[in-house]
Amino acid sequence: MKTLREHTLEELEALMVSWNEPKFRAKQIYEWIWDKYTNDIQQMSNLSKALREKLAEHFALNTVAVDHVQTSSDGTVKSRFVLHDKHFIEGVLIPTEKRLTACVSSQVGCSLTCKFCATGYMKRVRNLEAQEIVDEVMLINEQAFKSFGKHLTNIVFMGMGEPLLNYKNVMKAIEQITSPDGMGMSPRRITLSTAGVAKMIRQLGDDQSRVKLALSLHAANDKKRNEIMPINESNNLAALVDALNYFYQCTKTHVTFEYILFKGFNDSEKDADELIRIYRKVPCDLVNVIEYNPIDNAQFEKPDEQATDEFMAYLTAHKVNVRLRHSRGKDIDAACGQLANVNLRTMEEKLNMQEPS
Repeated sequence: MKTLREHTLEELEALMVSWNEPKFRAKQIYEWIWDKYTNDIQQMSNLSKALREKLAEHFALNTVAVDHVQTSSDGTVKSRFVLHDKHFIEGVLIPTEKRLTACVSSQVGCSLTCKFCATGYMKRVRNLEAQEIVDEVMLINEQAFKSFGKHLTNIVFMGMGEPLLNYKNVMKAIEQITSPDGMGMSPRRITLSTAGVAKMIRQLGDDQSRVKLALSLHAANDKKRNEIMPINESNNLAALVDALNYFYQCTKTHVTFEYILFKGFNDSEKDADELIRIYRKVPCDLVNVIEYNPIDNAQFEKPDEQATDEFMAYLTAHKVNVRLRHSRGKDIDAACGQLANVNLRTMEEKLNMQEPS
């Protein structure tokens, strides 16, 4: 059964007209879905009983629900959400002095098998629908207002899954989130983080996307990147450089590099030199150096503070705009790369029972 929540206001208006209902009914339905956040068509009390029954006959609501919440000592909030088909995803609310950021998922599991990421050790079961992504954002937004008295200021697609492999639904969700009828958030406050899907980076350019783009780089030569990110074998650094330059030509939006430091793997002066060369080949305005967060399945380690400082200082001396991103929510496994970590075995059992769609 199709979900009613995936329809835009214009699509609902067309539906009402086709059913010989007044056009304003669409606005009423839309308000029940997005303002009152109902999970039951029968609760739409300002609709006639006949219309409610017809809607229920043709559509489901398929809302996302909060299943479990953990709060970190630093204020970070991690939520496990349950979907209508009983699958789970995780999302994170990250509070700072100036921002309230939602880190959201775009897939149930992931197909990319990055060696440092907990989600990479899970199967990809399916893509999230656009309305499920919006629901996820709306629920985190509710948490932000309840806990901090403010709404979300930023959204990052850095949770479970590869957003560019769920392109249609992610872009439709962003359209809803940025719409005046939705949250009205500026696209410039939304960041898509990709492991590097060159074809879809170009598609972002063709579509004149206004969101920010971050590339999860983590190694600046193909040999090392192949080792930790198998997607690099089909989307190597040369292809990504071309795609990022194309994206910039189309959108005039600079990109960000994300670079997790792994002890003894990508933290040497030679590694820094390779990173500098890539940095200078693309319109990159920032390198986020990220602290590694341990997961059960991987054997990587975080460099000590001195090694990290030296790596940062070397980049700075070579005129790289670099920032160290400290981990948030590490004590509840909500930090970068840790989503689904604690519940990995339980979730794997559930996910492995399903075939990818």
